[in-house]
Amino acid sequence: MLLIFPPLAKAGEPPAGIARLAATLKAYGVPCRLLDANLEGQLWLLAQSQAATDTWSLRAVKGRTRNLASLRDIDTYKTPARYSRAVSDLNRVLAISAAEIGVTVGLADYQHDTLSPLRSADLVAAAQQPEQNPFYSYFNQRLSELLAGVGTVGFSLNYLRQALCAFAMIGHIRKLNPDLKIVLGGGLVTSWMQRPGWCNPFGDLVDHLVSGAGETQLLKLLGHVATSKLRISPDYTSLPLKDYLSPGLILPYSAAGGCYWNRCSFCPERAEGNTYHPVQVSHVLSDLKILVEQTKPILIHLLDNAISPALLHALAKNPPGTPWYGFARIDDSLADPEFCMALKRSGCVMLKLGLESGDQGVLDRMCKGINIGLASRVLNNLKAAGIRVYCYLLFGTPGETVMEARRTLEFVVSHHQAINFLNLALFNMPLYGDEAAEYGNQPFFEGDLSLYTAFRHPGDWDRKQVRRFIESEFKRHPAVAAIVRNDPPYFSSNHAALLCCIQ
Repeated sequence: MLLIFPPLAKAGEPPAGIARLAATLKAYGVPCRLLDANLEGQLWLLAQSQAATDTWSLRAVKGRTRNLASLRDIDTYKTPARYSRAVSDLNRVLAISAAEIGVTVGLADYQHDTLSPLRSADLVAAAQQPEQNPFYSYFNQRLSELLAGVGTVGFSLNYLRQALCAFAMIGHIRKLNPDLKIVLGGGLVTSWMQRPGWCNPFGDLVDHLVSGAGETQLLKLLGHVATSKLRISPDYTSLPLKDYLSPGLILPYSAAGGCYWNRCSFCPERAEGNTYHPVQVSHVLSDLKILVEQTKPILIHLLDNAISPALLHALAKNPPGTPWYGFARIDDSLADPEFCMALKRSGCVMLKLGLESGDQGVLDRMCKGINIGLASRVLNNLKAAGIRVYCYLLFGTPGETVMEARRTLEFVVSHHQAINFLNLALFNMPLYGDEAAEYGNQPFFEGDLSLYTAFRHPGDWDRKQVRRFIESEFKRHPAVAAIVRNDPPYFSSNHAALLCCIQ
């Protein structure tokens, strides 16, 4: 079997999904090959691009080899200006590589002028004309090399910006060998299939769609019966671990599916009915020990929506031997200064915290289970322990107006020394969430695959006004502006954790 991670996603670390699937298949005696077409495709575009005319583009093309080497050198991350120059120039090379065919390609972006990943007809069109994809020359050659002897091809499709490329590759495979079985899974596919009344529009292209974790379903499709008690550590050894755009391996690891809190209003996970499936803590610790010894990472990225308190306590007592970071909920554990110090000693360099709002009323209406006083103590404790914070804020929810948003601004300003990075997002209403009907569905993104809907804000604070507040008021406060400038361009939190390791 051939498992493919298609363009485009950030190429700072290997894809965890196909590494987990590969380990399971190999354990059952199924031969398996892995292709990170995302990383390989971006490197191919960077090497091929020559369409430079302006001064910036000429400089970027000339320096691409040096800039790639810079992103793989830890010293680059010690000088923000040097880092920003390297990623900006590499992004420029990708951008000019496909501009003439109406495609925007970047280190974290893929957009087509006319085709949308939100329309199934456009995805089918991408499959029908794969030669119009900017990665076509790459995957035409690469797939010809890898498909010999393969009976089934699986795609891991997690992000919207991967969809058009994934379907172009699927269409190309169908032309090369119509008899191959094609399986399509991943986070985005799961979201599509969880929609009420879902009807598969890709029956002529894809043999099987997989919702949720794919191990058991893949084994069944390949004629094997999964043993539920079997727990297998992910296998990254078949991936080009030295080629990623980081100064060493960042090891991604998922200790759970879903979210253990799972009560927040407007949460896509809850809207899709995704339940919480944790890996046993002892297995997580065992996996991490094996993987650290095997791959020698410079950083562990825990992928969970929120690392469980049980796992946090286990990591504090059993350090994985490598710096690590991930998402955590603001809770009583982190309100304990000694526990935060223990996390730091275990290697925790950064925690991503979904605060969402600095207003207690907004948090209560969102059922976040967060107390502002508790959040303040947590931030101060993490600051004292030397753990950096990547704080996520969400503006424009139905329970927020500009008055509450200004309270968020006040909270951030008063805690600016404890907040190192900020993610500022506009709220999107899940199309099939429990709350959508209450606020009135309206057209938002055109397309039969859209997962969100516009809504009537009860306080008449529309998206345009929210965006204006963020840009013209929130980000212009000197304390906030200083935090925003810390964020690594394009790679954001993925490389922010690296900065925390060296500072």
